[in-house]
Amino acid sequence: MASNNISRKSIHLLLPPQLHHLYSTAAAAWNNRHLQDPDPILTTLSQAIQNSPSKPFQASLKHLLPSLKPQHIINLITLNPFSLSPLSLFSFFTWLSSPTNSTFRHTLHSYCTMIHFLCTHQMIFEAKSLLQIVVSRKGKDSASVVFAAILETKGTQRFDLYVFTGLMNAYLETGFVNDAVQCFRLTKKHKFSVSFDACRNVLEHLMKLKSFKLVWEFYKEVLGCGYPASLYFFNILMHRFCKEGEMMLGRSVFDAIRKWGLRPSVVSFNTLMNGYVRIGDLDEGFRLKNAMTENGVKPDVYTYSVLINGLCRDRRMDDANELFNEMLDNGLAPNDVTFTTLINGHCKNGRVDLAIEIYEQMLNQGLAPDIITYNTLIYGLCKNGDLNEANDLFDEMIMKGLKPDKITYTTLIDGSCKEGDMDTAFEMRKRMIKESIKLDNVAYTALITGLCHEGREVDAERILREMLSVGLKPDDETYTMIINEFCKKGDVKTSSKLLREMQRDGHVPCVVTYNVLMNGYCKQGQMKNANMLLNAMLNLGVVPDDITYNILLEGYCKYGKPEEVSDLRSAKGLVLDYASYTSVIGSLRKGSRFRSVIRIL
Repeated sequence: MASNNISRKSIHLLLPPQLHHLYSTAAAAWNNRHLQDPDPILTTLSQAIQNSPSKPFQASLKHLLPSLKPQHIINLITLNPFSLSPLSLFSFFTWLSSPTNSTFRHTLHSYCTMIHFLCTHQMIFEAKSLLQIVVSRKGKDSASVVFAAILETKGTQRFDLYVFTGLMNAYLETGFVNDAVQCFRLTKKHKFSVSFDACRNVLEHLMKLKSFKLVWEFYKEVLGCGYPASLYFFNILMHRFCKEGEMMLGRSVFDAIRKWGLRPSVVSFNTLMNGYVRIGDLDEGFRLKNAMTENGVKPDVYTYSVLINGLCRDRRMDDANELFNEMLDNGLAPNDVTFTTLINGHCKNGRVDLAIEIYEQMLNQGLAPDIITYNTLIYGLCKNGDLNEANDLFDEMIMKGLKPDKITYTTLIDGSCKEGDMDTAFEMRKRMIKESIKLDNVAYTALITGLCHEGREVDAERILREMLSVGLKPDDETYTMIINEFCKKGDVKTSSKLLREMQRDGHVPCVVTYNVLMNGYCKQGQMKNANMLLNAMLNLGVVPDDITYNILLEGYCKYGKPEEVSDLRSAKGLVLDYASYTSVIGSLRKGSRFRSVIRIL
């Protein structure tokens, strides 16, 4: 040490006088660092880390662990007296928090210190894992506490952009969106920055939560921090707002486009216009169309398609045709969506002939109709009772290489059943099964309805069983139709069984269903069963109506006794109407009981 002192004195003599003070200060600092003994705990920890490949931590630190404090780990990371590699320090850090080591617990500050260290050494993946641990342990509404700890543990290390970006993402991944927003605001307050991608992630999460007002307020905050405004992102926000019917927010975004130095594009106008048309505000849609031309933005095919769709929905087909012609006059070629929209409008308006004309015009334009176009036309033709033309279109679409879908088949089944063409309906059902297309409630209900109209109650019940076997649940009307058909054929036993099945399957039959079965009993003269059914209705809270009592009155007049009519009236509080009177009179006018019934009435 003496030789070192001599050499330093010699150096001191060689320096010019103006540098003597600086050299003396530096030498004193050097002495303070090296003459003091290093912390023995840090030395022991460092040596254990160096020896870890050959000797496990548990063996090296067995006696030290009970007295080890989080501050020792913080000092080890920040001072690193043995210049240990970042990876070896991280391995030791994670070992300390492992389940096998129950004697030590990291603190928020020790975690934050290591996060800084990892980010400084570009170990981003490892830093992310620690940030997720911190967030999961601190929980919801912890952003301010964690942020403060990150600031306190910075030390001499520079702030890495990822520290705050990673913290925001960790909160988002855990579902604590408000904490992520709070992190952004704290970085802004302390004049730090985060990546725009992190801000975009926050916006996306707010969108998923449908926190639309927060989305817009947060995006304005982001722009206020100097992040570049993006017309694309404005349009995306506007699209999301309009899709959810939040038109005031959509309009606010549209109006803000110019405020941030941008010009609305045709996409901007169309997006807002589509939103207004979707909620039925066609007037505002047309005002936007006029504003487009005033601002030098030319309406495109989408513009016209949106407005034509709105007009078709309002059944303003003359206006829709006029706008369609204006579109052609402006040199715009309609696309398949425009044509299909018009076709659909004419079909729903009952003008299938005009729909066919538009379809032919579409073909002349060289456009290939898609499955939606064909389904729309087939629906219109079936609704109009033109089954032959509907089937011709069905064959045409197959020839053109289009594969019918569930809507195609179901539409044809329903149309065929309504026209009484059950052969075609069952042929379509057969094709569906062959194509592995599952029949849905609509298809099954259509088949059952058609069979009931044809008086084929046995086949209707068979389709009902098939429907139940594939896990579908018929509605009350479907059951009632079949019950009615069996009753009409005098098979009240099967009808009664179907009623019980309804109840077992969780249905609560309404008064109409009971009336159908009761009418069946009365027609068969089974007045005892009819009366039992009435009591069952009352016990279940189903309120009989006038039709119920009229059915019973007619039954008692045909098969009962005069006093039973009187009992029914007094017990149920029936107020006889003209239909009741004529029903009773009509059945008893020629009978010997006529006079006694008159006295009762």
